[in-house]
Amino acid sequence: MTLRAVLADDEPLARRRLARLLREADCEVLAEFPGSAEVLAWFESGAEADVLFLDIQMPGLTGLEVLAELATPPPVVFVTAHVQYAVQAFEAAAVDYLLKPVTEDRLTRTLDRLRQHQIPRRKGPEIAALLPGQSARFPARAGEGFVFLEMKKVTHFEVEDEIVSAWAGERYKTSWSTLGDVEQAFPEEELLRIHRHLLLRPSMVLGFRPLMGGRGEVRVTGGKTLEVSRGSVPKLKAALGLASKFSEA
Repeated sequence: MTLRAVLADDEPLARRRLARLLREADCEVLAEFPGSAEVLAWFESGAEADVLFLDIQMPGLTGLEVLAELATPPPVVFVTAHVQYAVQAFEAAAVDYLLKPVTEDRLTRTLDRLRQHQIPRRKGPEIAALLPGQSARFPARAGEGFVFLEMKKVTHFEVEDEIVSAWAGERYKTSWSTLGDVEQAFPEEELLRIHRHLLLRPSMVLGFRPLMGGRGEVRVTGGKTLEVSRGSVPKLKAALGLASKFSEA
């Protein structure tokens, strides 16, 4: 069965690579787009496809928002470099979720699934209702598999040897390698650097204590104590509402 595919990705090299892999797998690539507006215009013109390969992070609307905007979207496969969107993708009824760089073997499994199973189509409004907004989640390693942690339960992130761990009662290893990756993944969260290796969620702070030399320490939910660098103390006190009321501390 020849699948008719449409691609949308703002990274030209990634888009061309995926198009080549699809053609080599006997798929017909109907169109390639660099952004969300072009995708919407193409489908709104009445054009149809068997599958839409959609990047999540694009200029304008995100891939998840594009999916919600389409009246009757085709089966969608999200293609992205960001593993943390996997939960949202499947909750939005995506057929599959491919991480860049896409490999031939992984793409083959996706195409086999599309060819062997009739994928039900969902309407845009139904998908929009499925998109989670109240509680961000992300995958973390647990033995040989993964668990999905809710951000609201995480006290802080810690990086060591280019491995970022999330603390939610206990330590969980994530796929991120820098704290900057975490900040980029959750720009809406009020995350605060309190040390070069620590990223704190101030809402999880139970107490603060000043230390000699202008440093400090915080106690977070769960009882763990974290050191705060001298340069980060003023920002932390401001975030906790201590800057003006307890300036003498």
